[in-house]
This record gives sequence, C-alpha cells and structure tokens, in this order.
Amino acid sequence: MNIKSKFSDKVKDMEGSAIRATFKLLANPDIISFAGGAPAKELFPKAELAEIAKDVLKENGEVALQYGITEGYEPLRKWVTDRISKTGNVTDNDNVIIVSGGQQGIDLAAKSLLNPGDGVVCEEPSFIGGLNCFRSYNAEIYGVEVENDGINMDKLEQLLKEHSNIKVLYTIATFQNPSGITMSLEKRKKLLEIADKYDIIIFEDNPYGELRFAGEDIPTIKSLDTEGRVAYFGSFSKILSPGLRLGFVSADADLIERMVICKQVQDVHTNVLSQMIAYEFVTRYDIDAHIKKLCESYGKRAKLMMDCMDKYFPKCVTHTNPEGGLFLFCTMPEQYDTREIMDMAVKKNIAFVPGATTMVDDKKKCSTFRMNYSASNEEQIERGIKILGELLCEITGDTPR
Repeated sequence: MNIKSKFSDKVKDMEGSAIRATFKLLANPDIISFAGGAPAKELFPKAELAEIAKDVLKENGEVALQYGITEGYEPLRKWVTDRISKTGNVTDNDNVIIVSGGQQGIDLAAKSLLNPGDGVVCEEPSFIGGLNCFRSYNAEIYGVEVENDGINMDKLEQLLKEHSNIKVLYTIATFQNPSGITMSLEKRKKLLEIADKYDIIIFEDNPYGELRFAGEDIPTIKSLDTEGRVAYFGSFSKILSPGLRLGFVSADADLIERMVICKQVQDVHTNVLSQMIAYEFVTRYDIDAHIKKLCESYGKRAKLMMDCMDKYFPKCVTHTNPEGGLFLFCTMPEQYDTREIMDMAVKKNIAFVPGATTMVDDKKKCSTFRMNYSASNEEQIERGIKILGELLCEITGDTPR
C-alpha cells in the first residue's frame, strides 16, 4: 500500500522544519550549530525550578497531576493578563488562554479563522513554523519583504488592494525571526491603520520581545490596538524554559472562545504541572532580573558574532544588526544558493539555516541564511565564524573586510 497517496491536501506538500532536522547534527559533538533557536541551556534556572517542582508536587500534587481547565491555570492567566496590561491597551473584550508553546497558539488561531483559500500575508523572510501552520490550512500565503525598519507598507497595501481574500497578517514585529529586525513605531501605527482600512486581523507573534540588549523599547502593536484587531502570541520558552512548553494568547474573547474549543480537540489542556511551576517561579523570584541576565549574555554573544563576521566574512556577505532576540540574518550575492553552501559547511562541522526555508516559496534558490547566537558559547562563536568565513571567502573569491 502506498500510504503517501492517502495524505490529505493539507499536509501532502509540506516539508519538515529544516531547523528541527539540524538537531540530528547535534549528536555529533564536533558540530558547531548556529542553526537552532534555543536559549542558552546554562542559563536555565535549574536549581530554582527543581525546588519549585518538588514543592508543587508535595504541597499541591492533587491539582498539578489532575486534569485542568482548557483556558489554563487561573493564577498564571491572571499574571499574564496583568503583565500584558502594563504595556498598554487590553480592551474590555480581551481574554487570555495558556497554550502548549507559542506555536500551538498560532495554530489554534489559524484553525479558528482560516478557510481553504483565505489569504495570509507573511513577512518575507518569516518563521517556518508560522508558514507551515498556514500551509496546513490551505491558506493562500502572500509574502511582503522586510526592510530595515519592518515590513514594506506600500507593497502591503498594494497587495491588499489586489486580493480581497486576505484575512490575516502575521508579523514578528520585534527581533524578527529570522532577520532580527524590529519594526519601527511609525510602521506599527501605519500597520494598524491599514488593518482597519482593509478589515484584516493581525497576528503579532512576540516570543523574543523581552530579550532586548540594545536600543529603546518600542510599544507592541497589541498595546496600540483599540479595536481588538490584534491577536498577541507570547511564550515562556525564551525567558524561562522551552521544555516547559508554555505560551499564551491575548485576543478578542470571541476568538479565544473558538480557540478553547479547538484546543479541547487537540490536547484538552496545557500541562498543569508546567503551568504551576512557571507561576511559582514568576511569583517567588524576580523574573525581570532573570531576563536582564539573559539579555546581558545574549548581547555579548551577538556583538561577538557580528564582530567576527566583520573580521572573517567576505565583503560581499552582509548581516543584520539586531538589538535583541536570538538571530541575525546574512545575505550573499544573489547567484548563490545557501542550501548548497549549508551542505559544504556541514562537512566542516558548521550548521546554519538556509534562507529558502524562511520564504513563502521555499523551493526557489535563495542567497540568505539565518544565524543563531544564543545557544553557542564565545569560543564556539569565534571558531565557528572563522571557519564559515573562510569557506565563504573560498566560495565567493572575495576577501574579508
């Protein structure tokens, strides 16, 4: 039997995440991987979480080990709501759901809103998890280029004029994945104006927003929204632990209600023990001090990576200059395909994410690649960028800066 012939239209053409595939490379201890999106494992608050887990199970195990409500552990939901409220607008009709990682939030919202053929505008490049989510619901995906200050608003509006099927715009406005670029305040305000004009919903995915190590904070799009048009996706993965699998969505209560019903089909509720551990951590300890420690470490690593690129990369390869988050994005002359270069790099024990995987049309040749700096130590960054730089100089025939 050919089981592939039975696959649904929703998934038959989907490709697995190239980022997840690179995890297999990590079994080789010689590989220096700049491909993942993981936080620094040495910065996990392991001792504190171990003590909390022990206390929760000992003192409140009957709750932690029992079924929970789909909307999430109420004390954690209230903490999330209060934290979001401090940044600006939360309309009277907003609600919050705790989800099993930010990715599930995107999926539940997409499932609640999208019919086959509905249009979704994505930044280009964009997060492969978001792209694959929209593909799985047979959405028509339209890419709009990301400029140095965020998505190109003129091209966005032109696209909306031409396609009446567009229902959702997906953006990672702060420390964008994969580019590391942050959308300007001016463009955030303009985006809301355009969304109101064309009656579209904004998915603001913000898993990295608290990891700022340079520059000035910019209000979230959600905090500027007065119409309930923004669904806001957050995560504990980058500020506490990805293994806890905790995220949240703040959105119009009617959308949250639909998402709750969809989640009941998927996994009934988010892991109660994880939610209780997270809540105890953010109330027992100073979460902002913990985040500050992460920002200081990631800022040093990002600066080192950019300094090393400026030293070892050929002049024809450029990179973005993030003020926070986990990633920066590199661009080679357009004649090169970074999927082929990735294969060459792996032979030298270096891994990165080819840019094609972050594009709406992931089959086209692409001359960009994503680099992660949070998961590698300083020695690995220095050595890995030197090796990669030498390879890129050899391929392009160009000399270092």
